[in-house]
Amino acid sequence: MTHSMPALFLGHGSPMNVLEENIYTEAWRKLGQDLPRPKGIIAVSAHWYTRGTAVTAMENPRTIHDFGGFPQALFDTRYPAPGSPSLAKKVAEALAPVDVQLDREWGFDHGSWGVLIKMYPEADIPVVQLSVDGTKPAAYHFELGRKLAALREQGIMIVASGNVVHNLRMARWAAQAEPYDWAASFNNYVRDNLAWEGAAEEHPLVNFMQHEGAGLSNPTPEHYLPLLYVLGARLPGEAVSIPVDGLEMASLSMLSVQIG
Repeated sequence: MTHSMPALFLGHGSPMNVLEENIYTEAWRKLGQDLPRPKGIIAVSAHWYTRGTAVTAMENPRTIHDFGGFPQALFDTRYPAPGSPSLAKKVAEALAPVDVQLDREWGFDHGSWGVLIKMYPEADIPVVQLSVDGTKPAAYHFELGRKLAALREQGIMIVASGNVVHNLRMARWAAQAEPYDWAASFNNYVRDNLAWEGAAEEHPLVNFMQHEGAGLSNPTPEHYLPLLYVLGARLPGEAVSIPVDGLEMASLSMLSVQIG
């Protein structure tokens, strides 16, 4: 019997999680320790939001520090995981007839390496990063996840990263700030519908904007959409679990989701 690699969505939160230890980073570390070791990883990050679809296809991707105003130690941190041109080609083939650009410029942004550095600190597993096409509707991203599901049976893990509630303009920076009602409501809506099965066009989390709190929870969709790749890659009847959850700064969800 063939066992599929798990697929993960990790609420990545602040880049400072790279330097800090907390309940979220501990959950990511535990996933890396407890899950079967993948032959390769497809990372889907909110921070590579593009026109068109691309996948990194170089041998040695660079570590991108796509943030500002943080301690120098964060900028000094590198994640030197190898790339995999062969895996990039497999991704492009799996997503056909979508025209997938083999990219040799991008690398790993903090949405991908910021969580992988906790899961696999040795940086010894090949990683390719898949961009999120910002011109496409939610159902498109769910369907790409469905196409990637076959690679899970080849020892490839999908690790998507974003935040299902992401409104920094309304963040409350005080420690342990009470979440906004709309943020808690939308986060619960996502949790309640993770295991839903059916056609993409009917999926409550593909049609997430129908929720009254969706607009405030996601003023722009790039941090939400990576979740749909993981949900799309779910096989019928496959288990769904939540390694960790929490709402930080009143308007930032740290929900993480495991498929398989």
